[in-house]
This record gives sequence, C-alpha cells and structure tokens, in this order.
Amino acid sequence: MFMFLFLVVALAVVVAAVTLAVVGGGDHAVLPEAEGERLQDPLPAHRPVNRADVEALRFPVAVRGYRMVDVDDVLGRLSAEIAERDARIADLESALAGARAATTTSLHKPEEGEPR
Repeated sequence: MFMFLFLVVALAVVVAAVTLAVVGGGDHAVLPEAEGERLQDPLPAHRPVNRADVEALRFPVAVRGYRMVDVDDVLGRLSAEIAERDARIADLESALAGARAATTTSLHKPEEGEPR
C-alpha cells in the first residue's frame, strides 16, 4: 500500500513539473531560433597553410556529424595547396637536375684525342 501511494505522489509531481514547464513559459513561451555553429577559425587566406593550421582546425558538430560545407571548403583548400606545392617541388627538382647535368658536363674536360 505504501509503494502504491509513493508511485501516485511521484506521478503527480512529474505531471505537475511537466505542466509548469509547458504552460509556465512566461513571456518567452517559444524558444528563440538558435543560430547554427560555424567554423570559427578557417584556414588563413593571406598565407599558405602550415601544419599548425591544420592541427588547430576544429569543425563544429552538427546534427549528424560535421557540416559538409565546412569540411568540403577545407578539403578543397588543402588539396589546391598540396597540388601547388607538388608542382613547385617538381619544378625545383627538374631545375636541380638540369643544374647538376650542366655542372657535370662542364666539369668533364675532353682529353686531347677525345671528341667534343
């Protein structure tokens, strides 16, 4: 009998709390629309991206993970910079190979009987 009375009182308290929460909203019965989180510190636009920029990057969490727009923007920027660096490295390596070939050719002096 004691358990039954305890459950009835507990149920009445829960119903009263829910009723007060729903009805007793006061002036702000409807919650204002919350602004969605945005990427706070995007990759710097005024200089190349470095390792510290990528390590410090944090995406805001959305309903089902991360906002695809933010992730796509960052991945696009990173892929463009990596492609640019790869092209620059290839240019420098070809210039270095040409310089080495020119140095090797100029250091090799033909002997008197050897054709030039």
